[in-house]
Amino acid sequence: MTAYDAIVLAGGAAKRLGGADKPGLRVGGRSLLDRVLAVCADAGTTVVVGGRRPTVRPVLWTREAPEGGGPLAALGAGVRHTTAESVLVLSADLPFLGQATVRSLLTAAGTGAHEGALCRDPDGRDQPLVAVYRGEPLRRELALLATEHGSLAGLPLRLLTAELDLAPVAADPLASFDCDTWEDIAAARARIREHGTVLDEWITAVKNELGIELDVDTDVLLDLARDAAHGVARPAAPLTTFLVGYAAAMASSGKSPEAAAEAVAEAARKATALALRWEEETETDRGPGTP
Repeated sequence: MTAYDAIVLAGGAAKRLGGADKPGLRVGGRSLLDRVLAVCADAGTTVVVGGRRPTVRPVLWTREAPEGGGPLAALGAGVRHTTAESVLVLSADLPFLGQATVRSLLTAAGTGAHEGALCRDPDGRDQPLVAVYRGEPLRRELALLATEHGSLAGLPLRLLTAELDLAPVAADPLASFDCDTWEDIAAARARIREHGTVLDEWITAVKNELGIELDVDTDVLLDLARDAAHGVARPAAPLTTFLVGYAAAMASSGKSPEAAAEAVAEAARKATALALRWEEETETDRGPGTP
């Protein structure tokens, strides 16, 4: 992964949301800002431009001058606190942005003679607030614009992007979905509760809430819960998975996340085998033909 810094723009008046604190609005139990911060957790420095608010991980806070001066002024304020060759720039209202898109942008920005890369949405529109910029040309053009106009306040982002050679990246169609209205918020909340995505969303939310960086095979745990519920008793399912987690934590204390994931898999394997043996004994004791 390319070393990079991140700037998250979390200001703005949110007029179409009636002045609500948009970055603090929750989708899937997590604030929009925290969801964005999760996809750039490996940034060297993360700068959030906007009013201070609680976040799940520490960030560097700053404000544009004057406050409410617009995204270009906010970007200018944020870039002063970055030093990396690549700068990831995101708005704080992207509920479906994933790490895969961030990786694609970093890769595209770091190859060839491009001065950065930006997400291109399914309608063919470029998204300058879902982008990676090379640090030197970004700082150069911001300084030139500030000199030419006397200030970055109120200037449109297109003045910046027009001067940079940015590679378009066709990412996940939902990567650039942003929440400008209450209808957008409702749509995002409904989407993450769909059958095909709700479990992954919930597991991600729990891991972020608990500060866990652990990739495990959830199918293994679900199979364990099923076998415990079916072969022993329904309440055995949550209790068994809890004990598996506890055993894995004890076995992997002080070890790498990979070792922790392997400890979960091994504990789940043992507990599953036990549940199947338990069920086998029960079936044997009932005898053939017993209802």
